[in-house]
Amino acid sequence: VGICQLIQHPALDAATEGFKAALTEKLGDKVSFDEQNASGDSATCATIANQFVNSGTDLIMANATAALQACSNATSTIPVVGTSVTSFAAALDIELDANGCTGINVTGTNDLAPLDQQAQIIADLFPDVKQVGILYCSAEVNSVYQAEHIAAYLDDLNIKHKDFSFSDSNDLQAVTNNCVSECDVIYVPTDNVVSSNQSIIDAVARPAGVPIICGEESQCTGCGL
Repeated sequence: VGICQLIQHPALDAATEGFKAALTEKLGDKVSFDEQNASGDSATCATIANQFVNSGTDLIMANATAALQACSNATSTIPVVGTSVTSFAAALDIELDANGCTGINVTGTNDLAPLDQQAQIIADLFPDVKQVGILYCSAEVNSVYQAEHIAAYLDDLNIKHKDFSFSDSNDLQAVTNNCVSECDVIYVPTDNVVSSNQSIIDAVARPAGVPIICGEESQCTGCGL
């Protein structure tokens, strides 16, 4: 089994370890793993995926959206199991059938947060909020998807909001500075660049006293409430 993980951070690491533990419990020593980490680079995901295909891997586990996209592009025959994916339809640019199936050699589990409830948390905790900054990586289709949907839920609650997107970690500090200067609450989705660089965000938002609502649990230990 080949494992392609986009980047190392607690949420993705836990997903990989859980997958390995469950498969080992079922198959014991009949299964072995080739675990590869792309260090956050989508091009490296593609290289890893092609290596798995060329080596005749029986099954590929793709951990995170960019990894799923790379593995899906690399093979139409080897089964691909995705995890830590917000939306398979958005990631693969396909329509799921009535049962939620892809119709291709890709399956898996998604981790879409309850965005309506997270918007409500903002309304409940900060009833006098003036503007929410939605901080996310524009290079991650999963983050763009969540940013669009949380914006709609904030609209339903009559909460003003503004997008603050960055292309990679090099832009993160500057964009966070802009966000803090214009907003009194920040929302970050389940974004891999955010999760890998929480200290950068925290170093800007904490001194400014701007609270952060996060899309997933591990982010709360690094920068969020």
